[in-house]
Amino acid sequence: MTGQEQRKPLALFEPAQVQGILGRLRMDWLLTHFPPRLVWSAFMLVNGFISIALMSLAALGLKTSFIFPSLGPTAFLFFFNPEAPSASPRHTIFGHAIGILCGYGALWATGLQHAQWHPGTEVHLARVMAAALALASTGAFMILLKSAHPPTGATTLIISLGIIIHPKSLVVIEVAVALLTIQAIVINRLAGLDYPIWARRVEKSAP
Repeated sequence: MTGQEQRKPLALFEPAQVQGILGRLRMDWLLTHFPPRLVWSAFMLVNGFISIALMSLAALGLKTSFIFPSLGPTAFLFFFNPEAPSASPRHTIFGHAIGILCGYGALWATGLQHAQWHPGTEVHLARVMAAALALASTGAFMILLKSAHPPTGATTLIISLGIIIHPKSLVVIEVAVALLTIQAIVINRLAGLDYPIWARRVEKSAP
């Protein structure tokens, strides 16, 4: 088996993002001393820790809801598959904004805008309708506005289920998403990827 044939499957576990970052830090020797999958896993570990730790510290210091469940899948998407259209800043910012608006709109539509959820609270028909309406409308509007971002499904459910309902907290959620997006731009561009500042360029088809 030639060196090229041996190298081919390993490339699946050496995304350009990891190679770029290690090259900038002059640590690309790790790829020749350790299994590529292990290096990629360590990259995800470090970036995931930094992302959520920063949000958690901000939440602790400002006593706000800077940390919420859907930040996790958004961070994973940023650093696992940054070249996916749904990982672009535009899709992320717009997607979560749509989820927030649809979730809060569903609360108003079902009269639950002041009903905070608490552990042990019984799930009733109005809450079921709010969750269903929020998720359905979020998906529909993301398609209409070409801003599909899967983690948004968690954001709109967090709101429609009454876990976060205060308008100020909803604004904080979008700010947290924006900060995480800025980190993704910095990390991915530092890695040498053609990661967009806002949206990916769409190649125009030939006439």
